[in-house]
Amino acid sequence: MNGIKIVTIPEVATIEEIRDEIRDVKTFYLSLDNKEIDKNFKIKSGQFIMCTVFGAGEFAVSLPPSPENDRFHLTVRKVGSVTNALHELKPGGKLGIRGPFGNGFPFEEIKGKNIIYVAGGIGLIPLRSSIVHVLQHKKEFGRVLMLHGARTPDDLMYKDNLKEWQSFDGFETYITVDVAAPGWTGEVGFVHTLFDKANLPIENTVAFVCGPPVMFNTVIGELMKRGLSDDCIISTLERHMKCGVGKCQHCAIGRTLVCTDGPVYTYRQIKTLGEQI
Repeated sequence: MNGIKIVTIPEVATIEEIRDEIRDVKTFYLSLDNKEIDKNFKIKSGQFIMCTVFGAGEFAVSLPPSPENDRFHLTVRKVGSVTNALHELKPGGKLGIRGPFGNGFPFEEIKGKNIIYVAGGIGLIPLRSSIVHVLQHKKEFGRVLMLHGARTPDDLMYKDNLKEWQSFDGFETYITVDVAAPGWTGEVGFVHTLFDKANLPIENTVAFVCGPPVMFNTVIGELMKRGLSDDCIISTLERHMKCGVGKCQHCAIGRTLVCTDGPVYTYRQIKTLGEQI
């Protein structure tokens, strides 16, 4: 897997810091207790790990840190018993980490291209890694744009990052909310309504899209209507993954295993899965 060593048996990690992001979403900054493994733990944007909350269970979670010069962390929404137990932990708490798994987002293959990131709500979590990585190598790409939409201003992810990115030279950021709130002076509308304002590039362009299904389908339709081909639109598929290594086949969709063949797919690949998704 591109030289990345996979941790197959859970390694104990310590929670160093916890930050509240939005309602029911927290970021957990971690270090692996085995310092040799911690030093050599490498990831690729778009991959995921299996996270164990001792006494509660294990779940798959995407990796938002950049592969380079970024604190290792997980951003997790509270959606069930295991993630609920995770949210109850405090700094100093212990977790089990194994991975990384999956194919990840392309990086070398897209150098020289324009890049569009479109994130709806917590869809910014899996995209963050690629965004930061590309910005660390900005001179190797064309136009880089991020369009982020959320239900309300309080639901905008990674607010500190958003402020930083808005001031990053050569990184075009466009942000909107579905419902305004007192004091909000930005755009109001669904994220695809930003496309005309952003004057999206189409030639020599790749788009990364993550968000809820309704947003995803609308955004894909608008991108293709503008002329972007389906093999230049990239996203991730989510499945309830158990093993991470293709053995249990719990994440099978037709002939593809999301944990090993994905979770990153082009829209052309996603379309072939049809109603099985």
